[in-house]
Amino acid sequence: MHPQHIAICGNIGSGKTTLAEKLSKHYGWQALLESVDDNPYLRDFYGDMQRWSFHVQMYFLNSRFKQINKIRAAVNKITIQDRTIYEDAYIFAANLHDSGFMSERDFQSYLDTFHSMINFVKPPDLLIYLKADIPKLVRQIEKRGRDYEYSIRIDYLRNLNEHYEKWINGYNQGKLLVIDVNDLDFVTSIDDFSSIVSKIDLELNSLFSDL
Repeated sequence: MHPQHIAICGNIGSGKTTLAEKLSKHYGWQALLESVDDNPYLRDFYGDMQRWSFHVQMYFLNSRFKQINKIRAAVNKITIQDRTIYEDAYIFAANLHDSGFMSERDFQSYLDTFHSMINFVKPPDLLIYLKADIPKLVRQIEKRGRDYEYSIRIDYLRNLNEHYEKWINGYNQGKLLVIDVNDLDFVTSIDDFSSIVSKIDLELNSLFSDL
């Protein structure tokens, strides 16, 4: 037996997908990336969050559950996952509900589905949280140039960060590594990426020693 599931979590623009791709290449892991571009509701959602919140979250929830099943099936591989099923419920759907963009009826229907799924979900062996403040998130979002993301409001990102901090502070389902990426550029700086790899290596060694 060995660690099978590493997951990266963090706000929009924190660098999850890029880091997952780089770690996949570095370690030879299977990468499961968030299906952002495949989500048929996402562009409509950013144009009218209240109308499309339930649809977009249900799509992401189902997509994440499919990823979980794929991870469970890959028994001889280590998989790195870009965002977790927990974030779908505890961060994004909860924030939409709290902000008035998802009705109580839709939120409860969503949670019913989530709670049915979560019974079949095992937490990741290691959860990596990329902690980023609003200025960093905005710079990253602008840099990647997805036109439909230009309408994301600062208060939306701030509310998501608050939900993340609350969730991470209470996370007790497995090993957690928090990486502050505000002053890191792991894309262009070899030293910054190496520092992240060193932190992950320590956690992986601990996981192997626990087995």
